[in-house]
Amino acid sequence: MCGIIGFVGRGQAAPILLDGLERMEYRGYDSAGVAVRSESRGLQVRKTKGRLKNLADMIHGGADLEGCLGIGHTRWATHGEPNDINAHPHVSENGQIALVHNGIIENYLEIKEHLQKLGVTFTSDTDSEVVAQLLEYHYNECHNMLEAVGRVLRRIQGSYALGIICSDYPNALIAARKDSPLILGYGEDGNFIASDVTAIIKHTRDVAYMDDGEIAVLTADSIDVFDDELVPVEKERHQVDWDVTAAEKGGYPHFMFKEILEQPEAIRKTVSPRIRDGRVVLDTFSLTAEQVRDISRIFIIACGSSYHVGMVSKYNWERLLRRPVQVDLASEFRYSDPLVDDRSLVIVISQSGETLDTMAAMREAKRRGARTLAVVNVVGSSIAREADDVLYTWAGPEIAVATTKAYSTQLVLMDLIGLYLADLLGTVEQSEYDAIIQEVQLLPEKLQGWLADVHNVQYFASRYFNHNSIFFIGRNLDYAMGLEGSLKLKEISYIHSEAYASGELKHGTISLIEPGTLVVALGTYAPLFDKFISNVVEVKARGAEVLALTTEGFREKMGKTADAVIAVPETHPILQPSLGVVPLQLFAYYVALQRGCDIDKPRNLAKSVTVE
Repeated sequence: MCGIIGFVGRGQAAPILLDGLERMEYRGYDSAGVAVRSESRGLQVRKTKGRLKNLADMIHGGADLEGCLGIGHTRWATHGEPNDINAHPHVSENGQIALVHNGIIENYLEIKEHLQKLGVTFTSDTDSEVVAQLLEYHYNECHNMLEAVGRVLRRIQGSYALGIICSDYPNALIAARKDSPLILGYGEDGNFIASDVTAIIKHTRDVAYMDDGEIAVLTADSIDVFDDELVPVEKERHQVDWDVTAAEKGGYPHFMFKEILEQPEAIRKTVSPRIRDGRVVLDTFSLTAEQVRDISRIFIIACGSSYHVGMVSKYNWERLLRRPVQVDLASEFRYSDPLVDDRSLVIVISQSGETLDTMAAMREAKRRGARTLAVVNVVGSSIAREADDVLYTWAGPEIAVATTKAYSTQLVLMDLIGLYLADLLGTVEQSEYDAIIQEVQLLPEKLQGWLADVHNVQYFASRYFNHNSIFFIGRNLDYAMGLEGSLKLKEISYIHSEAYASGELKHGTISLIEPGTLVVALGTYAPLFDKFISNVVEVKARGAEVLALTTEGFREKMGKTADAVIAVPETHPILQPSLGVVPLQLFAYYVALQRGCDIDKPRNLAKSVTVE
């Protein structure tokens, strides 16, 4: 949520800030703003509600603002409605200090009331302005910006990534971070801060990741980092190795469509390096066979689509490992007094590696003695650094808010991990192991072939886009897959949609079916296909119109019952969701397109949720 960028260097800051914000607009698009300082004009702040284009037009692409030092922000609102006043940057009362903030200050009301008693006037409804006013208060005390920032960080509670400029420091940008991502970028013509590497990849590939409690001071020629006691810290620098074009549309109408089509290659990049001589190889996973055998229980913790990956994995892992697997929403896990101990393996799944609920749940699991394994996409992210082991999906940058290729790469990586653990435990027959290895390597090819002609999905979307409520039904893996299909439709088309285990229909939810209701019936799981067909008959008898998803082998049989059928290639049953979810992604995409929705930037949503 929200995107921060800052620059100090030898070029004009405003155009650089706007370009970086454009690349991060998927993180928030309720409002946007910049603050730029120059010797002749001082501190110049411009901000406005709405999309970034409103800001760019206001300042004529940055030409109106002079200066080589600046900060920018694109907002996803938490405290205060999206409007011009609540937009960032926020400025202190005397106009000397401007800052941008991601995260939530939990004790902001207490601080605000204290400052108001001292005569400080506030103009916004945000928690972020409190930081600006508190910073001015402490700066007036000590007349040293670095010391003032340190005092502020010792008083505020919650999560934050901060970018700060002060009119008394014409050549310096200050940054601080706790539980909200912030990257340092080392450039030839200046240095950067950013919430996401996509914002600065055009200018530099040389980055460092700030840790909790750290403060950085950037000038055009240097970056100095300090811990929370203001002791200097040496940062390890990393080279970003992906192509800048991966974060550009490249002629596609939407990032989401582009990223759906990129899934075969993304899955190939996830799978290929991890299969050698017919075996799954996880080089960065350190648990021994003896330690795996000692595991009594496995927890999978995640949010949103990553949680749905966990639901698929629960079915597959329990079958392969013969161990109990519990899937928990990260936002609930840490408050449920979980039964986790030193014989527990906790898998945390997060696309960004910065999801705050997931990070907090992982920390709670570690506190209770569990072994933790992170499945993330972003190298060097907070979850990746704090977990005992980390496996990267290598999906590349994903810009659309609604995830597609990040979901698919998480799913196939979890299948590989499950197979790897089952092999260590000796709970999978060699013949099945070999069959899964063979089929997982064929997934990219099968998916590529299916994606070559998606016109039938587009046709069905045009036929059904005007429904106001849609139900997804399925059994076992199909139910888990339906959770993701339903979420995709909700996220980008705003149609009410729910996924149900089809065996539960008769226990209450079938009362929602009436003549003309659209039911998306998922029947790709071969072991339960015949039983599933009876559920399709049930909803048809109540007047539902049924759009079915099945495999090529069951196309004809499904066609005798359903009104319309989409078929995908067959693969091993545990891998079938990797093929089945793609038509559901495309169906959601084309429905949203028919309804005129802003597909890459759905309302009220942001890509990375870094607040509780």
